[in-house]
Amino acid sequence: MNATELLSKDGDDEPPTADGAETPVFTVRNLWKVFGPKADRIPGSEHAASPPAELRAATGCTAAVRDVSFDVRKGEVFVVMGLSGSGKSTLVRCLTRLIEPTSGTLTIDGEDVLSMDRARLRELRRHRAAMVFQHFGLLPHRTVLDNVAHGLEIQGMARAQRRAKAAELVDKVGLAGLEDRRPGQLSGGQQQRVGLARALAVDPEVLLFDEPFSALDPLIRREMQEEVVRLHRDEGRTMVFITHDLNEALRLGTRIALMRDGGLVQLGTPEEIVGSPADDYVRAFVQDVSREQVITVRTAMRPATAGEGEEGPALRPGATVSEAIEAVARTGAATARVMDGGRLLGVVDHAGLLDVVAGTQAEEVPTR
Repeated sequence: MNATELLSKDGDDEPPTADGAETPVFTVRNLWKVFGPKADRIPGSEHAASPPAELRAATGCTAAVRDVSFDVRKGEVFVVMGLSGSGKSTLVRCLTRLIEPTSGTLTIDGEDVLSMDRARLRELRRHRAAMVFQHFGLLPHRTVLDNVAHGLEIQGMARAQRRAKAAELVDKVGLAGLEDRRPGQLSGGQQQRVGLARALAVDPEVLLFDEPFSALDPLIRREMQEEVVRLHRDEGRTMVFITHDLNEALRLGTRIALMRDGGLVQLGTPEEIVGSPADDYVRAFVQDVSREQVITVRTAMRPATAGEGEEGPALRPGATVSEAIEAVARTGAATARVMDGGRLLGVVDHAGLLDVVAGTQAEEVPTR
């Protein structure tokens, strides 16, 4: 494409968006997980708002998840981010009751998860929500193909059928030719790909990732992030991704929930987290992030004046400020157009883009 065309095709690098009218995949309201004696007495008590150290001193309890509420929308990558001890891994395990919540409400597709009996929980974990763990949990005596097919075997699928489906998934995650190897013959990144293929094999509605790449070398970790981006783009599958890495969260997330001491500090898009931190804690988290790599042209654009919508490079609404600065500089144009298909949303100019980088931009221009 030349400089007057879109920097990338609409939707090529944008995750599928959720229809606001749809029932969320997960609905979480006022969820608590408290460890310790008489834990059920903590939510709603005089100690509920106490800092962690004070809560432990007064009650002997630890609130790993503290009054958390959010929705996970269909087709999004919902990232839960926080430092060690923030409660993020406990939270994701509560979603399928691998850890039993202390109080609150939790539904999947409108169905009450907390009231599910053992049979319904088994069905939830085997068919509807698959987990990808940091530690791969592969069966060392089985081949790659049989590891991928393991969940299908548990479901009772015939051997030939499950091996055929597993072979498709092995190819999808880039392990073709390694079907007969055992986990000990694979690199860490390859083992994680096997774990990802195994989760995909059962065709779950939602994939739950619990810091799956944190033990990998940086280059392999980036490869796996790219694999998740590709799979999400190709399939549009709902994902909940747990990480302590801000760059990983910004790269993968449709929305990010930032946790601290068991509670949610801020919930928003990567652009909202970086551009409008909720407090000093979030501000410190994002202070080293290159704003121009995250904030999009929607924030920098302004209404077009007469003639401005006819010339200059065209940008998709999700283009970053960095991409826009490059396009304007490359073409020498005074402005760039922000286009949604054939519809002009607004224009950006060099001064407005630099204001965004400096954090002095105006409010985002609303679009219809």
